[in-house]
Amino acid sequence: MTSIQAAVLREPGRPLRIERLELEDPRPDEVLVRLVASGICHTDIDFCESGAGGAVVLGHEGSGVIERTGRAVRGLKPGDHVVLSFQSCGACRACRKGRPADCERFYEANFGFARLDGTNAFVGSDVRGHFFGQSSFATYALATARNAVRVPKRFPLELVAPLGCGLQTGAGTVMNSLAVKAGASIAILGAGSVGLAAVMAACIVRAQTIVAVDIKANRLKLALQLGATHAINSRRCDVDRSLAGVAGDGLDHVIDTVGDEDLQQVAVERLKPDGAIALLTGGGGPSKLPGRRRVLNVIQGDAVPQHFIPKLIRLYSKGLFPFDRLVRFYEFAEINRAIEDSQRGNTIKPVLRTWAGPAKTTRAS
Repeated sequence: MTSIQAAVLREPGRPLRIERLELEDPRPDEVLVRLVASGICHTDIDFCESGAGGAVVLGHEGSGVIERTGRAVRGLKPGDHVVLSFQSCGACRACRKGRPADCERFYEANFGFARLDGTNAFVGSDVRGHFFGQSSFATYALATARNAVRVPKRFPLELVAPLGCGLQTGAGTVMNSLAVKAGASIAILGAGSVGLAAVMAACIVRAQTIVAVDIKANRLKLALQLGATHAINSRRCDVDRSLAGVAGDGLDHVIDTVGDEDLQQVAVERLKPDGAIALLTGGGGPSKLPGRRRVLNVIQGDAVPQHFIPKLIRLYSKGLFPFDRLVRFYEFAEINRAIEDSQRGNTIKPVLRTWAGPAKTTRAS
């Protein structure tokens, strides 16, 4: 077993508490990762506010160094630098066909707060883990080869952590789910980390019209710097009129990262007859649109993390995906402040530095 520190959510709406827990040794298909950093995503914050039916460890954008591997693990070894992403079962039809985001057990694997066999790696505690197959608000985590992505050691682990979810989702929706083509027009509702990742991806694929919509002037300013051709402040402007002004013949694509029904409806009405809207919020939205217009409910940008995360790193190294401009770092003990800054909109992508020194390894009695 390994003695670790983890930020525990015990009551909804209450601050997380850093506690000492005992983590099992890796099972045959697992790897033990010494976590260096973890991004904070709005999904984490949603659980902090609503609760998870008991004490849990959240966090699902972890990065770190593999310390031990189970005997059945292939392709990963101690010392490898990894980014942790979403979990999948590896056995269903979608997984066998190389589409882990369509895993038939996706919800259970990522939101079940347990392994898929129902067990939990925290020993002698009422705390549950395995959130997105990692629970990275901690100094150590167990993951598998399905959600651990080896990355080049020359890139700082604290920087690449948020590629595991939010940035992958935004960029993947543009490049994979919608397959946006050069010359296309796209409106992106929300200029948080997911929306800004979509802006950067749309710029990379050479979309002609890239419209960012948000209520915060500083985020819209950054969107323009990152490649948006137009920025609309939905608190100050008539969005319908503004969209008509920049895309009078209609939009090829809309990405909704915020879930505002009124804003969504305005954008949908501006879609071309064969346009598509991608919904990333996991909430409500239209299930069907008139004519040939399409609605896509996108999970994780339809990405295969082992391929897509290295692609994003390569794009970053070429100066084409400067996601470092979204990031602000916090020490692990500042986790509640980081969450509050994100909720207030003061920070786009908070990243925790979680490494707190060597852990104590003990033997089970």
